[in-house]
Amino acid sequence: MMHRIFFAFIWIIGRVLLWIYRVDVKGLENLPKHSVLLCPNHSTDLDPVLIGLCLPLDYHLHFMAKAELFDNRALAWLIRTLGAFPVQRDGKDIQSIKTAMQVLHKGENLLIFPEGTTIRGGVGYHDGLPAHAHAGIAMIGVRTGATLVPVFCDGQKKPFHKTCIIFGEPYVPEVTGRRGTSEELQAIADEMLRQAYALGGQQVGGAPL
Repeated sequence: MMHRIFFAFIWIIGRVLLWIYRVDVKGLENLPKHSVLLCPNHSTDLDPVLIGLCLPLDYHLHFMAKAELFDNRALAWLIRTLGAFPVQRDGKDIQSIKTAMQVLHKGENLLIFPEGTTIRGGVGYHDGLPAHAHAGIAMIGVRTGATLVPVFCDGQKKPFHKTCIIFGEPYVPEVTGRRGTSEELQAIADEMLRQAYALGGQQVGGAPL
């Protein structure tokens, strides 16, 4: 109960961020209410916060956060209250995958960035390497039967400068058998990332179409 009250307080106060960053939200009508896997491009560290604030208070959105953030007990409590759970980013993290699937099986909603990290080192690059989607997001979606929704996040987030967040059309992937092939899963992940950028008139990584 305490967590819900605190979350509601943070959500209400946090809505001020939407005004400070002049966030123009489009496509909320596209969102189903349950078992949705949001698939945004990842332009800045503010993305999960602003996306969460765009959604209704009762949307029950969860997201992954790097495990190092949970080393601080106070910070860990805060971000868990906001819906985060830890993920180890240096290899396969079975527990975080299980948690993600449990969230969707319960009918709640999940945000995962197909790129896995924010863009660094210039347009279309992560720390100097070409941007690409990770197939794990498609695997989670297929195995849970979740509805995937691409989301575009404008990378130009500056106080009092207009930015936008756009929610795309729902997509339910179809694959061979119950789990799909590795090629099918990669193709789904690539398509979600392509659609996310296309919502903002960009190619994967941020270059104009």
